[in-house]
Amino acid sequence: MHTLTAIIRARKGSEDLVRAELLKVGVFAAANEPGTVGFFVAQDPDDPCLFTTYERFTDKAAMDAHNNGAASQGFFAAAGERLDGDVTVVTAVEVWPE
Repeated sequence: MHTLTAIIRARKGSEDLVRAELLKVGVFAAANEPGTVGFFVAQDPDDPCLFTTYERFTDKAAMDAHNNGAASQGFFAAAGERLDGDVTVVTAVEVWPE
């Protein structure tokens, strides 16, 4: 299983827009990306500008398709100007459970 974790910081006052756009990505992935096994979004309760995603894919090709797809590109088109700095991305291969 391939994974991607993204750490995303919204500019102050843009938390609601960034949250809404991330949720759109999740809805799209669930409905249209069979290779996306899970797309989880979390928002820090103490710092509502801070979001993390945890994304699971059947393989690297599915991860690449998601990252280059309409939903991900749409997120950056809609929220890109509202982000505070670069998105930190960590990709990995799950080692447990096997």
